[in-house]
Amino acid sequence: MATKDAIIIVKKKSHAKHGHHGGAWKVAYADFVTAMMSFFLVMWIVGQNQDVRKGIAGYFRDPAAFSGGKGVLPGARQGTTGEQFEAAPNVESTKVKDAEALMQQAAEHLREALKSLPSFEKMKDRIEIRVTPDGLLIELLDGQREGFFDSGSAVPRPETVELLKVMGHELAQLGHHVVVDGHTDAQPYSSANPYGNWELSADRANAARRVLQTAGLGSELLESVRGFADTKLRVPDRPLDASNRRISILVRRESSEKLLTRR
Repeated sequence: MATKDAIIIVKKKSHAKHGHHGGAWKVAYADFVTAMMSFFLVMWIVGQNQDVRKGIAGYFRDPAAFSGGKGVLPGARQGTTGEQFEAAPNVESTKVKDAEALMQQAAEHLREALKSLPSFEKMKDRIEIRVTPDGLLIELLDGQREGFFDSGSAVPRPETVELLKVMGHELAQLGHHVVVDGHTDAQPYSSANPYGNWELSADRANAARRVLQTAGLGSELLESVRGFADTKLRVPDRPLDASNRRISILVRRESSEKLLTRR
């Protein structure tokens, strides 16, 4: 029996679609390879001798040594010398510490130099050397029975001259600016005498300055020479105390700029 219309069946083959994985695996793989390379590099460095390790450390501290660049590690210096380096400290705090250390070293060196003087033993209790915020302060203090100058005189005693010569030599080596001040107690001169404590303090400071200069302290290092009479008493509640009569020599700290220039 014939059919009027043929039935046509069409079969379409569909291709299965897989999910899109993206490139995330590539990133993970790259990290893994990088980690492995770093591991083998570290293991290789550990196995080298000390000179090689120092050289590598020097390179990373200053890879641009030939162009004056700085490395990525603290304590970098010019050139890949492989020296032992320390962590780079704070610049300002380093300058302050350097200035303090220099003053302390100068104080100790001066004390040792003064011990060579034959008269030091009888004067040592009247010589004060200390580091202050302004610098190294040296004070020559009169005693109740003896002083560095005769009473009312601006002529230094022979032992005072020897003392100041040693100081002048040492301070010249240090190369800092120096301030020389003269002070008296509050004992007034006779009203009939036109010469008073102002003149005496200034003349004593100048006398000390002359001796310091004969020992080598250059005029370019002298900042000032001043006389204060009894306006800056060391013992304000005892204006007639002998220690108010004194010569003060201040060795200035260097400025931050000058310290940085010397480094």
